[in-house]
Amino acid sequence: MRHLKKLVSLTVCGLVALNTLVTAQTDKNNEEGRTINLMTYNLKFACPTYKPSWEVRREMQVDMIRKYDPDIIGTQEGLKEQIDYLQEHLPEYVVIGEGRKGGDDDEHMAIFFKRDKFRLREMRSFQLSETPEVIGSGPSVNPRMVTWARFAFINRPADGEDSPYPMDYREHWENTQEFYLFNTHFFSGTGQKLAKLNSAKLIMERINSLNRFGEWTEERPLFLMGDFNSKPGSEVYKTFVGDEHSDDPFSLNDSIEGGRGIDWILYHGNVKVLHHESVDYNVDGAYPSDHKPIFVKLLITD
Repeated sequence: MRHLKKLVSLTVCGLVALNTLVTAQTDKNNEEGRTINLMTYNLKFACPTYKPSWEVRREMQVDMIRKYDPDIIGTQEGLKEQIDYLQEHLPEYVVIGEGRKGGDDDEHMAIFFKRDKFRLREMRSFQLSETPEVIGSGPSVNPRMVTWARFAFINRPADGEDSPYPMDYREHWENTQEFYLFNTHFFSGTGQKLAKLNSAKLIMERINSLNRFGEWTEERPLFLMGDFNSKPGSEVYKTFVGDEHSDDPFSLNDSIEGGRGIDWILYHGNVKVLHHESVDYNVDGAYPSDHKPIFVKLLITD
């Protein structure tokens, strides 16, 4: 009996030690920061010959978005009717962005964001052309553009918690995490190689112009998403993320190592990728678009 008690005691001690080790490892891996779920999705424009039709696909898209519940969605190819439908049936989101030829004309480069999670600080767009500030510039058919925004997390204390801000919070914005998000859709076709490469260079110039002025300025993470109509390893891809010989500190990172497909979510800054998924959503083999959404869960670290 004495030996049995000793064995039980040693077993309990071992379990306590193991539990302590697991708890310590869990605490160590529990990094501080804010999580954000992003999705890029080429909606497939409401083409009358594409099957299933938009009238069928639209309900599927709403269902898929509700299942994954992204904080921000960058969409491509959506016509006004499509963007309006999604906004109406997803009222938890605010939508920004315009058509590629201005206003409601042509395919939209829209961004949907959660109204209760982010505040829009700034929103702009530019064309992928020799005259980026001229809306609709570029080729007369299928011009391309970028919509970008600066967001801030809304710091709303939970019931019973103190506000992170003092009563007079002027010049005390260190509690507000801001970030940039760019959404685009590159040229397609074999004859558009130069246009795509120059588009990538233009975007990198715009991104780099937003880099902090000095080390005393807080860094804002940046996300670039869209349909790039280019494969990993291409010159377009290397323009964004570099290659094995690159040492540019301003290069972007892919949310999946080595890249995959033509729809990407890239990032720069204090960001850690927690999950990457090519969403294989379908209803009885029917897909709501000719593209699969890319869904990424990230942690913006403090």
